[in-house]
Amino acid sequence: QVQLVESGGGLVQAGGSLRLSCAASGRTFSLMGWFRQAPGKEREFVAAIRWSGPTYYADSVKGRFTISRDKAKNTEFLQMNSLKSEDTAVYYCAAGVAAPSYERPSTSSFNAWGQGTQVTVSS
Repeated sequence: QVQLVESGGGLVQAGGSLRLSCAASGRTFSLMGWFRQAPGKEREFVAAIRWSGPTYYADSVKGRFTISRDKAKNTEFLQMNSLKSEDTAVYYCAAGVAAPSYERPSTSSFNAWGQGTQVTVSS
């Protein structure tokens, strides 16, 4: 049974940092990523990483967030620095199959989702 379990969310002041983790079990994935959903807004892409290494970021987080993975532990991480109030959202871990092309993965590439972890940035 495939399961994604996030951890590391919480409350932080603007300018601070948080590190999210997502442990996958049941299988390994060629693609892992993070999405977020703020109140009253649609879920949006944050970052993704392919098994072979390439990473992708939303423009809004580029330069502040870093995605990485520990293949041996089947875990991915999202290091979030210089957090802003607009980063406040529920963050979801996602996993799926990487497409042959190296374009930024679409939401449809992800077929497994975690339960979400709240990140709140106070200004």
